[in-house]
Amino acid sequence: MRIRTYRHFTDSLHYIQDINHWASSSMQIAKCSFEPGTSSDVGIALQILGKTRTPFAVKGGGHASNPGFSSTSGVQITMSRFSDVTYDEASQTATIGAGLIWDDVYAALEPYGVNVAGSRESGVGVAGFILGGGYSWLTNQYGLAIDTVQSFELVIPNGAVKHVTATSDPDLFFGLRGIVTRFTLKAFPQPQVWGGLITYTANELDLVNQATANFAANNTDPRAQIITRYNCILGVVRQVSELLFYNGPSPPEGVLDEFLTIPYMTKDVYTRSFSSLVRSFHTDAIEGSRAIFNTVSVLKYTVSFLESVVNESVFLGKSLEHSSAWFISYDVEPFLPSVFDHSSTPSAYPPRRDRALLPLNIHFAWVPATSDGIMQEAARDSAAHLRQLAIAEGQDIADAASYSNYAIFDTPLSRIYGENVPRLQAIKVAVDPTNVMGLAGGFKF
Repeated sequence: MRIRTYRHFTDSLHYIQDINHWASSSMQIAKCSFEPGTSSDVGIALQILGKTRTPFAVKGGGHASNPGFSSTSGVQITMSRFSDVTYDEASQTATIGAGLIWDDVYAALEPYGVNVAGSRESGVGVAGFILGGGYSWLTNQYGLAIDTVQSFELVIPNGAVKHVTATSDPDLFFGLRGIVTRFTLKAFPQPQVWGGLITYTANELDLVNQATANFAANNTDPRAQIITRYNCILGVVRQVSELLFYNGPSPPEGVLDEFLTIPYMTKDVYTRSFSSLVRSFHTDAIEGSRAIFNTVSVLKYTVSFLESVVNESVFLGKSLEHSSAWFISYDVEPFLPSVFDHSSTPSAYPPRRDRALLPLNIHFAWVPATSDGIMQEAARDSAAHLRQLAIAEGQDIADAASYSNYAIFDTPLSRIYGENVPRLQAIKVAVDPTNVMGLAGGFKF
């Protein structure tokens, strides 16, 4: 038996690359790192790890913000060698490796004139994004990334390799248990797109709030999307990063015009390729800092709620200065009411599809490890505060599911998966009776 893989120990450059994460707070010093070359290699590793009860972690792109979710002090499995992208014109699908980042997927599919529903920003890994649901620039048109999955190549905890579809194994397709090595996704025609980044100073906040609320309430064009990002930097600099997107060479009049009339600080908006647009939304400046995400799901973005979001960014930007917080950010992400209507196949997230949930991402970055607890608690408190403000405004979100890719590590399972939790727990018992995957990170069932 030959294992087509690489193993690295702590004196190796590959080891450093294998354990590295976008957020330094998500990285741990592993005993060794392991780069499997085939799904069978992954299966052998799971058998050994399960038998020896050795803690491990699985890293795709390494963009996790939650500590310990894709890192470990045991064996770090890094999926970097699963880097293939194959487009099948007959089935209009793309099969992609679990070790890729979305930048590489978009670049590989561009010559074919097609695309898949993936990350909206540069540097994000394929695996975690899809498995968490995946809000994309194409979501208004085609659904969440998870809605576009046709099949998974999955290594289950006993080491067997399975090709999982909604019909071949509905339970596993619903609640995966094991390590995914490849995803087969629906592919869609991809024209030139229009969009990019505009930055505004704090002087324009009222105009930005109004434009964002107007877009969230009135947009009906599934090709149009925005992210309004309220930032407080070093407790002093307040600005807005506005990410604009239209899935076509130019938006019709009146769809995104309001954002273009606001006086801006910088502007990088034009007709370009999809991959060019995503590369322009990069997070290099934040990479290497300690970081945490948290989230609130709302039903609408009103001016009054957006004003509260601004107030949070300013208040916490100043109050957390003593904890060396240098970046406080809130991402407002409107989608159409039909956002969950693109799939009838049950999925773990969202637990309900009878109403649209609009994610708001809370993102804090800081420097010293001694501030971890303070920053994490601030992210919890901020999410709870904004949730209560939305409820007071009349939004029925007391039981609204949190988007798992933004949810902080100790979010209760019921807050993410709702009534799906018992089914997910039953799948775990059936597929992973010895709890091999419990040796790894992530939300625990």
